[in-house]
Amino acid sequence: MRISVIGCGYLGAVHAASMAKLGHDVVAVDVDPGKIERLAAGEAPFFEPGLPEILTEALASGRIRFTTDMAEVAGSRVHFVAVGTPQGPTGAADLKYVDAAVASLTEHLSAGDFVVGKSTVPVGTAARLAEGVSAAVPGATLVWNPEFLREGFAVQDTIAPDRLVYGVPAGPEGEAAVAALDEVYAVALAEQTPRLVVDLATAELVKVSANAFLATKISFINAMAEIAEVVGADVTALADAIGHDARIGRKFLNAGLGFGGGCLPKDIRAFQARADELGVGESLAFLADVDAINLRRRAHVVDLATTALGGDVTGKRVAVLGLAFKPNSDDVRDSPSLDIAARLHEQGAVVAAYDPEATGTAGRLHPELDYVGSAMEALTGADLVLVLTEWNEFRELDATAVAAVVASPIVIDGRNCLDRDAWRAAGFAHHGMGR
Repeated sequence: MRISVIGCGYLGAVHAASMAKLGHDVVAVDVDPGKIERLAAGEAPFFEPGLPEILTEALASGRIRFTTDMAEVAGSRVHFVAVGTPQGPTGAADLKYVDAAVASLTEHLSAGDFVVGKSTVPVGTAARLAEGVSAAVPGATLVWNPEFLREGFAVQDTIAPDRLVYGVPAGPEGEAAVAALDEVYAVALAEQTPRLVVDLATAELVKVSANAFLATKISFINAMAEIAEVVGADVTALADAIGHDARIGRKFLNAGLGFGGGCLPKDIRAFQARADELGVGESLAFLADVDAINLRRRAHVVDLATTALGGDVTGKRVAVLGLAFKPNSDDVRDSPSLDIAARLHEQGAVVAAYDPEATGTAGRLHPELDYVGSAMEALTGADLVLVLTEWNEFRELDATAVAAVVASPIVIDGRNCLDRDAWRAAGFAHHGMGR
């Protein structure tokens, strides 16, 4: 099938390359000439495992091309809208990019085309946009197909998703849309991927409610970590115990610094804002506590660091290992790790920061930090070690070798990812989260 993808950011670039990998003829559009130039040269503008390989393959096959000219989407049958919905000043999602993309796209649609929303939007957005598309191009249909990508696994999640959700209108239009999306996702459907066909509003709610649930689960275990530290319990053992309950499950019950990135923080705030607009704000009032618990974890680590350094961090060398909000990513949007590093710098610490992939993106946001090229360079002479992103490189550090280069053997394990016994055996004072 010939398809178009509007927006070549994280979601759009991965989706476009993955669609080409599945055999479709893809034209990908973005307003940023620099981004288009890099993608057309086979260079991914961000770190995502597997993306460079499928991008190179797609370009070599001729099944994908990148352009800034929206007119080139003409002739495509399915048009995916994958632009950003950043958080606005009130917490609500800023829809200007979605609105602009759809408005520009309608100038090049034909009857029988399908506009497929991928962006995360407040409930009610799709219905509004659908009216505009139908009015501008009779016979064109807007549907919603939310994404469920995990950074670090985005290629896999696009090519072999754990479920497909189609939000479509009722009647023949909806049936035609389902048939078109089934053709797009034929490979996944052949592998028995669950497919749910719902209305537009439900499709919009699926993504934000999933993110709200995951955020709640993460903040719950971090709240338990706060209690565990006071009473002398071990939150990791606690999580193991309650995780054996099939109704709860063990995933996303790892206490630490909390969540960050470009999705969960902004999505739960936008969800709250939309509920307030709909007059049902009390239904999501608990998300304010989820957000507060999450942000509190960052301050807690700064407090731990200050205490570990005798009450004052001024002039102390702090090795910060990890800047991305999660491993296998260079994304530092709302990163707890980078936030903690910046706060310690503001309080007078000499922060030596290292991340396997996110040094560049972090440096653009916080150029004041001292970025180094390796973990051992950061660790050498450190008065305190902070492990803030659970990269395998940090999990596998030899505690004895680290002890030989630091100035003071103190480590704060912000992700509970280190072998506590091994680090203590090497002479470290080991501080975990909720342990």
